[in-house]
Amino acid sequence: MTELPLIGEAPVAADSRLDGAKIGVVTFPGTLDDRDAARAVRLAGGTAVALWHADTELADVDAVVIPGGFSYGDYLRAGAISRFAPLMSKIIDAANSDAKLPVLGICNGFQILTESHLLPGSMIKNDHLKFLCRDQVLRVENNTTAWTADYEAGQEILVPLKNQDGQYIADEKTLDALEAEGRVVFRYVGFNPNGSRRDIAGITNAAGNVVGLMPHPEHAVEPGFGPESNAGTDGLGFFTSVLNKIVGGAK
Repeated sequence: MTELPLIGEAPVAADSRLDGAKIGVVTFPGTLDDRDAARAVRLAGGTAVALWHADTELADVDAVVIPGGFSYGDYLRAGAISRFAPLMSKIIDAANSDAKLPVLGICNGFQILTESHLLPGSMIKNDHLKFLCRDQVLRVENNTTAWTADYEAGQEILVPLKNQDGQYIADEKTLDALEAEGRVVFRYVGFNPNGSRRDIAGITNAAGNVVGLMPHPEHAVEPGFGPESNAGTDGLGFFTSVLNKIVGGAK
């Protein structure tokens, strides 16, 4: 009798097109979800490359994930210190270059992206002033970014959310511009867990290569480990999307 692998050890289907596709995962002091993000990259078929906040080179990666956690203990403001890490200057330059390096900021990573001005607006304490952890329904508002192309516009997905500084704010002019330009990528459905303006859960830059969101897609990438009310894999599309973009020649 052939022994079946544990769900957590399920093999990843080989795809020769992804050979050499490298996704950098950044670790700061206080980062919590870097290993989860790296596993998501591997499950999607890519190669995860560990990047340290003090590095001065991007190791020739094809994309970057800035994962969640509490970098530097969220002192000053969440992400405010990490924004000045040596590696962030390289990420900012690469994201704004002609090459348009794809960058995904998850939770604390989203906070770092706003502090870095790669994305507009800011993140403040949840309106109820409490840490919240729950499975959250999101609606895909924009499926044309580097990180959302494998979803359908209007599709609803279920991924975990966990934050205490998750309220997205911006002035009305900025919010109107995000709406008009189609740069709201995800919106909370059924329940706004933190008071974010206009139920915004994630946004993108004008080029579509930089995306930030508060919920955690890397915690919903394999059966048995994600939300129990569905297949538990709704977050995997983030990582397959960017890998498909890379192998499609749009590095």
